[in-house]
Amino acid sequence: MKKLFILIPICLLIIFGINKNVEAGEVVIPKEAIRFRVIANSNSAYDQNVKYSVSNEVQKSLYELLKDSKSITESRQIIKDNIDVLNKSVERIFAEKEYVSTYKINYGYNYFPEKTYKGVKYNKGNYESLKITIGKGEGENFWCVLFPPLCLIEAEESDEVEYKFFTKELIEKYF
Repeated sequence: MKKLFILIPICLLIIFGINKNVEAGEVVIPKEAIRFRVIANSNSAYDQNVKYSVSNEVQKSLYELLKDSKSITESRQIIKDNIDVLNKSVERIFAEKEYVSTYKINYGYNYFPEKTYKGVKYNKGNYESLKITIGKGEGENFWCVLFPPLCLIEAEESDEVEYKFFTKELIEKYF
């Protein structure tokens, strides 16, 4: 019962703090984060379809790899140690789609352009990230945050990412 009296105010503070940041247009991605970006070869419907297939497949692989990670340091090492697994994921999609192109996987500091998503402005800059560039990399991109695992919460069960209440996930995980 004491836990409930402690958890409710904490949850309310988190909820109102997050909403305040979003409404103010502040960046809500933590400074210590690992982003994920897939850049399509072009903006053709076919290239965009391949990009989404690659991002979904790699997210599923990353979910399996990172689901038990407790820190950004651990997540970094897991990603670095499993680039070959991610290569196989991309190659599997290329084979399924009979897509003939090159791709490059880079883990490190990569450039992200400025983006506004759901009223929140994300500043341009170089961020720690896993970036997959397909072909010439001249098309629209997909991106999300791997750590904290904002885009991986439901990646193992669906081709579409389902967003859950992050605070609830934390409470269920640690209490």
